[in-house]
Amino acid sequence: MMLGELMLLFEHTSPDAIPDGYRDEVVSLNILGKPTQNSRLLTFGHLVELYGLDPAIPVFRVFRTLWTFDEAARPVLALMLALVRDPLLRRSEAFVLAKAVGESVRREEVEALIVSGEPDRFSAASLKSLAQNINGSWTQAGFMAGRTRKVRTAPKVTPTNITYALFLSHLEGLSGQRLFSSHWMTLLCRSPAELEALANSAAHRGQIVFLNAGGVKEVRFPGFLTAEEEQWLHE
Repeated sequence: MMLGELMLLFEHTSPDAIPDGYRDEVVSLNILGKPTQNSRLLTFGHLVELYGLDPAIPVFRVFRTLWTFDEAARPVLALMLALVRDPLLRRSEAFVLAKAVGESVRREEVEALIVSGEPDRFSAASLKSLAQNINGSWTQAGFMAGRTRKVRTAPKVTPTNITYALFLSHLEGLSGQRLFSSHWMTLLCRSPAELEALANSAAHRGQIVFLNAGGVKEVRFPGFLTAEEEQWLHE
């Protein structure tokens, strides 16, 4: 998930930075401290693959805005955007969430998950590296703990996380109560009552508009999308 690199990059850039600005910081100014030009380019490429680094991409633009609101929310925010953009990481989501807190997560299980349906795609070395990277991403986000022996843990979730989860659900065409039963809500590992309380807190912080009367829920996202993007969403 490259959380450390992302945090350092955002410390050196403004929330409205453009792609060339991010590239200059990583490649030209080497703010991530990479030893060679090639490693800088590779690192920048990986960050773009995971996060986009372009305010023209709505999921990144909103992510970058929410990042500034709440430091505690950042690990889960980064995981959510990485899940949007990385199909291999996304393939591991159901597997990880099915693990009970305290249950062991073995690298070999993740390797088996990666090769399911594509048995000849990866070498043994690539499989090991990919599984370690996937486990590392979930660990950075707080869903696992441990270095050599991984165990499932409960992540820290804040109102900012539910704001982003609701927004991602909105982009998938959900509304009202259905927003609260999306897979993004499942990812947050909280009860329906806790999710509603977090949404209320997010509304009190001014991040979203959340209306809940007689069991009928409505969520609005003022300023999250341009008029053109809203039109695309409803076409």
